[in-house]
Amino acid sequence: MSSKGSAPAKAGLRVGVIGAGVMGSNHARVLAGLPGVSLVGVVDPSAAHRARATELAGCESFETLDQLFAEGVDAVTIAAPTHLHHEVALDCIAKNIHVLVEKPIASTVEEGREIVAAAQKTGVTLMVGHVERFNPAVAAVKQAIAGEDILSIAITRVGPFPPRMSNVGVVIDLAVHDIDLIRWFTESDIVEVQPQLSSAVAEREDIALLQFRTANGVLAHINTNWLTPFKARSVTVATRGKYVMGDLLTRQVTECFGFKPDGSYSMRHLPVGHDEPLRAELIAFLKAVRHGDTPAVTGDEGVASLEIATQCLETPSRPAATAPVRKAPRRVAG
Repeated sequence: MSSKGSAPAKAGLRVGVIGAGVMGSNHARVLAGLPGVSLVGVVDPSAAHRARATELAGCESFETLDQLFAEGVDAVTIAAPTHLHHEVALDCIAKNIHVLVEKPIASTVEEGREIVAAAQKTGVTLMVGHVERFNPAVAAVKQAIAGEDILSIAITRVGPFPPRMSNVGVVIDLAVHDIDLIRWFTESDIVEVQPQLSSAVAEREDIALLQFRTANGVLAHINTNWLTPFKARSVTVATRGKYVMGDLLTRQVTECFGFKPDGSYSMRHLPVGHDEPLRAELIAFLKAVRHGDTPAVTGDEGVASLEIATQCLETPSRPAATAPVRKAPRRVAG
């Protein structure tokens, strides 16, 4: 089995998918259609999940990790539940297998750091699946603000309660995407965190208003919840010379510029690509594997975003006055 970063750039990389839920099945579907890739199969203890992935991707399925390993793989994508990321990633890395692990990299920052350290020691490629970086609208925003003096960033990521969620709230499930985007847009670390969290319907936080300051002075704000009846995903970036607005769902990006003293300005729609973000992400991962390049989202970056998300959950909010006691949870409509 060839798996080191120095491996020759051969035609058929043997790739496996670990976890055949919604995300893992999509990984398998995309990988099955990529040139130069041999999809060895998917691993999942659930027979129903295995059947779905097999139907979607037309590949083999395995009940255990050892069965996949026995077939021989160069690289894997890990789309198992977050609490399994640490154990599964370390198992793969120990066998010199390259790893793409879905966000968040692990359940805890310490576990994430252990995964990073193991990959560095073994010399395998480790990439974290922050797929929103590969959204063409996000890429267009990033390009529009390149070289600009960024002042503030506001991100909205809201929607209805997801039936598949179980053990995490909106900060880990949703906001971690945007924490990563803030760090990527500003190319700076987040140094100050001011979270406001609430559990209106769910056991864990289902509303989060998060404020940040980066090391280079950018103010950023994330509004995320599971109480909005429809999905909305938007990014706005204010710089000294521009105001850029991106809708991550419709993939429309608009730029305001040329501000005049009389309040007038110019506006234009920016070109946005049509790539499927997951496909672009998996191609980037496999390119890093083939050529030994630094992956698009490193393990260290994944850990840094998880660390900020964890801080949001651990930072106590300071009451300005005595807050009224919530009488009862909000009723879910319907």
